[in-house]
Amino acid sequence: MYLGIIVVAAVVVTSVLGMYALHRATTLAAHPLHALPFESGSVPQQHALSRYHVRWYVASVIFLAFDVEMLFMYPWAVVVVQVGVSAILEMFLFLGALFVAVLWAWREGAFRWV
Repeated sequence: MYLGIIVVAAVVVTSVLGMYALHRATTLAAHPLHALPFESGSVPQQHALSRYHVRWYVASVIFLAFDVEMLFMYPWAVVVVQVGVSAILEMFLFLGALFVAVLWAWREGAFRWV
């Protein structure tokens, strides 16, 4: 019954382990200077996992909200004529929910950059 899933899982696990083994077998020992992360050839001034100000997290959530909005609006625009009035109603409900989220973010001060 689940033979196909088990075979696919075994192939995936074998492939991943094989690629990992091939990488380990063919890699060269990295020079410590070459193993450092860099930006435009410069030595980093701070750790890569340093903390960011909390306002950047809110800004990224707002960006994702608008990005997801566009993700849903493109396919909707293709089928709106075929589906009809219900598609328009659903999109306005979706945009209304996003508008409520933007109003909440505005109230919380997400758009203040000072």
